[in-house]
Amino acid sequence: MKYNLSAFLTVSLLMISCTIQKKNTESNDYEVKLDTLTFFDQNRNRKIPVAIYHPKTDKKIPHQQVIIFNHGYGFNKGGDYFVYSYLTEKLASKGYFTVSIQHELKTDSLLPTEGNLQIVRRPFWQNGSDNIMLVLNELKKIKPELDYQHLTLLGHSNGGDMSALFTLQHPNLVYKLITMDNRRMFLPRTSIPKVYTLRSNDYPADEGVLLNEEEQKKYHMKVQPTLINHGHMDNKGTEEEKKTLNGFVLQYLSEQ
Repeated sequence: MKYNLSAFLTVSLLMISCTIQKKNTESNDYEVKLDTLTFFDQNRNRKIPVAIYHPKTDKKIPHQQVIIFNHGYGFNKGGDYFVYSYLTEKLASKGYFTVSIQHELKTDSLLPTEGNLQIVRRPFWQNGSDNIMLVLNELKKIKPELDYQHLTLLGHSNGGDMSALFTLQHPNLVYKLITMDNRRMFLPRTSIPKVYTLRSNDYPADEGVLLNEEEQKKYHMKVQPTLINHGHMDNKGTEEEKKTLNGFVLQYLSEQ
């Protein structure tokens, strides 16, 4: 069955839209609006659901930057693009146009847990990289006024691996890469794009994924240890843990 992408987008945007009613902790924060829609990749015959968190304002935000968020592995149950809302809502409240992609579909194969994971999981990361590219291209069509020159990719765990792969494959499209405890995909050895990574206190990365101290200095990359468990980097984290992660991400976004 073929889908008309423009019609699909229009229907999705009209049908599912809500305003997140939350009391802002800072007076200059924006109220946040959530839209959900589904893109369709005809080349792969694949639906790509996205959740868009953006400031609710009638005024144009000049040079509004885009953040694409990529969730950790959720065993294909669906809905994972909503479970980091503490972070995606915070980013939107600060003025960022934040798009969270649902990478896994219920019909997908499960992520391999045996063998050389850097090899057997590579097709899954490539699928995620292709999702990011499709979403980015469609965003440019429907929201051409946004600042795509300063695109930030942000991802947790398996989503961080996808983000790292996309950055390696398309360094000219990414301004900053921020990973939250990705463990398998090697991080880019580069000063441009800028690379940051937040690390958990319980799961080590595979050998070679992180830059050593000499490489960190050479490429001005930040490897930030935390006291947060790998599994607490989504909405399951405590309020203090969420505050810590939000703080680091906002700090990295603000750096020139």
